[in-house]
Amino acid sequence: MGQFDRIYQYKSLFRRKALLSKQEILAALEISDATFKRDLEKMRDFYNYDIVYDRFDNGYRLVNTDQTYELPGLMFTHKELLALLTIQNMMTELEPSLLGPKLQPLQDRLAELLAAEGLSIQSLTKRIRAVHAGKRRLELKSFQSVAQGTIEHKKLHIHHYNRSRDETTERDISPQQLVHYRDNWYVDAWCHKREKLLSFSVDAITHCDILEETAKDMDQQEVQKQMQAGYGIFSGVDVQWAKLKFSAQRARWVQNEEWHPEQKGTVHQDGTYTLEIPYSDERELIADVLRFGGEVEVMAPQSLRQNVTLAIQSAAALYA
Repeated sequence: MGQFDRIYQYKSLFRRKALLSKQEILAALEISDATFKRDLEKMRDFYNYDIVYDRFDNGYRLVNTDQTYELPGLMFTHKELLALLTIQNMMTELEPSLLGPKLQPLQDRLAELLAAEGLSIQSLTKRIRAVHAGKRRLELKSFQSVAQGTIEHKKLHIHHYNRSRDETTERDISPQQLVHYRDNWYVDAWCHKREKLLSFSVDAITHCDILEETAKDMDQQEVQKQMQAGYGIFSGVDVQWAKLKFSAQRARWVQNEEWHPEQKGTVHQDGTYTLEIPYSDERELIADVLRFGGEVEVMAPQSLRQNVTLAIQSAAALYA
């Protein structure tokens, strides 16, 4: 057992028993007298453990039982620290300009604890790589306002740019939840202009004001039902079911993927795989089908099959 993990065990020992003799500690941790002295020095100097020796009772006590030592109320083994730093690094990669400044104090403290054990945060981060595909640049100001309004349950007045129509509209929305999907941020909100629940891409919100008015309160189960009924980011409760048949080779990957929580999958004797998923808007689904090229066939519904065919013909015409 390493010193860091032992220090974690000291805390457990003092929780179970207020007064511990040296022999009890040595036996419980299976350490020598010299090791115990080194541990005491480190706990007192580095982790702020106020451990005192009681001459009358011939034992050791942890005086500051109010949790004023280590990270506030927390203690980690070196494996837990590495796991926490890994998560922290991934969150920073998720959106450096947003989460980095908020997490820096914690990262500095964790790095200090690891350094005391001869471990380097620099070597850890070099071995973690986050790959982002299709990530859009996000305006920090818009995200912070949207996030604050969502957390505080306040209405937002936004300027929203619609890429399809190439126009910007103003509207008031009542944010319900933030969603991180395919490396981009969205806010699911009740739109007071259209009087329905919609999903807005946060990077398309060019201006955002937090209003004093409380946001419209919606049942969270109903929000989840509407926003997750269909495939992908598009909302809607009126769904159709797509039936996709993948080649035997591609099936080796796809049969282990989750496209939708309610999907149905069937592996056939010839190795091919049929995937059935609900969708309320076919745009994203068509794009995902096309990326598999000739290794997938849309079996149903006929309308989806026809639109995929048109998309393939349009793409082929560019290379004729």
